[in-house]
Amino acid sequence: MFLYLVQHGLAKSKEEDPERSLTDDGVSETEKVASYIKVHCDVSIERIIHSGKKRARQTAEIFAKFLNPPSGLTVEKELEPMSIPWSWVEKLLQMEEDVMIVGHLPHLRRLASLLLCQDESKPVIEFRNSGVISLYKNESGIWFIRWIIVPDIV
Repeated sequence: MFLYLVQHGLAKSKEEDPERSLTDDGVSETEKVASYIKVHCDVSIERIIHSGKKRARQTAEIFAKFLNPPSGLTVEKELEPMSIPWSWVEKLLQMEEDVMIVGHLPHLRRLASLLLCQDESKPVIEFRNSGVISLYKNESGIWFIRWIIVPDIV
């Protein structure tokens, strides 16, 4: 199974926009990364799962435009910034389909730490807005980092 973890694109401040829409840079950086992974990374996902918050939904929609997941977009409230990541560890153990999760910090950082070293308090990945982290789960259920793409390198 391949899992792609994405921190939402750069968003407006709460004062500027209470819903925290993506900024113009957030949109363009997300498009740049989505286009790059479509062409260069052989990404084929069944669906994109996001938190439902506007910045995550907009980011997921941009990735969906480029990657065309057959099952489309799904909202999961357990992906909000302060959600406990343990339920996702269990869900991902049961999944066989390749998926993309678009979410927020600190949830994504804690989830990645749980998957990779079984300790959510040990940060193992530095997330970046619009960046994609590709993980692979082998037959034994062990997770590995495959690659990381951030806007600065594409």
